[in-house]
Amino acid sequence: MLDLSNMRSALAEHYDLEPSVEKAEATYDIYDRMDRVVTPADWAIFAPYVIEINKLKKERDAVILAHNYMTPEIYHGIADFVGDSLQLAIKATEVEEEVIVQCGVHFMAETSKILNPAKTVLIPDSAAGCSLAESITAEGVAQMRAKYPGAPVVSYVNTTAEVKAASDICCTSANAVQIVDAMESDTVIMTPDQYLAQNVANQSKKKIVFWEGSCIVHELYTAEDLRAYREHDPDIKIIAHPECTPDVVAEADFTGSTSGMIQWVRDHKPAKAMLVTECSMASNIADSLPEVEFAKPCNICPYMKKITLEKVLYALHTMTEEVVVAPEVADKARLAVERMIDLSRSLAR
Repeated sequence: MLDLSNMRSALAEHYDLEPSVEKAEATYDIYDRMDRVVTPADWAIFAPYVIEINKLKKERDAVILAHNYMTPEIYHGIADFVGDSLQLAIKATEVEEEVIVQCGVHFMAETSKILNPAKTVLIPDSAAGCSLAESITAEGVAQMRAKYPGAPVVSYVNTTAEVKAASDICCTSANAVQIVDAMESDTVIMTPDQYLAQNVANQSKKKIVFWEGSCIVHELYTAEDLRAYREHDPDIKIIAHPECTPDVVAEADFTGSTSGMIQWVRDHKPAKAMLVTECSMASNIADSLPEVEFAKPCNICPYMKKITLEKVLYALHTMTEEVVVAPEVADKARLAVERMIDLSRSLAR
């Protein structure tokens, strides 16, 4: 676990990180991407970190990959590439830099390491876990295989390297239906998200059996809540993530991955929209869609919010919090992830 006191002392010895109006003004071109959701006072706090991180990543030959759930100062301020889990996995296979800093949760950093065994992969806080990843083990996969012999195992990318290694193929929320439908067996095992599996089952002819895991963010939303929003404002458009329960998905105008949700709002530009997912999503796209008013039912992922500018700077400064995956595990896990990427690309043609 990071010692925050020691981290701050170490950073203070090497960098001037005091809030600065001058540095905020010098980085207005960056701030302009988020000034609808980040106050000038807050940007004066963030700007010194953004400046130092952007300098240091060049010195370290580093690239920053950030998930759509990162806060705006990370998403717009320091990220070289942003996206959902599938987009980040694909991008991880394409980066030329020697160092990857994963601004997301631990399984995402593991995926980058699996796909780039020769590169250094850092996560700013190794305690940034995931309730889904923690809900399933390789032994759990073996139990499902024993219960449903011959059925292929499709594991969500929100899993550990060991679970990926025990699976036949991975999926993301963006491609889950396509991956499941491409399996030759009539019965498909999905792990670990029970709600993603149930939502896929509603769109597939396959018999889907599943592990009973769930996301601590998305399971909090209820259909009753969404109906209350519609009653208050009948014109609001509700866009939900498929990790939500099926009754929540049934209430939505659109359901998709984080990138799919963003694209839907960009394409349709509703006057009012509610993104039923982690609440940083709406903040990250608000400035680029000034014509859209976002309602914010805010369920925060405590794991994603462990990633901060301060910790990113410290990771790059010290080159610590490196992600390591045992080669024998990585080799098997790589097959499952690459099968997903290859199949996704072929289906997109």
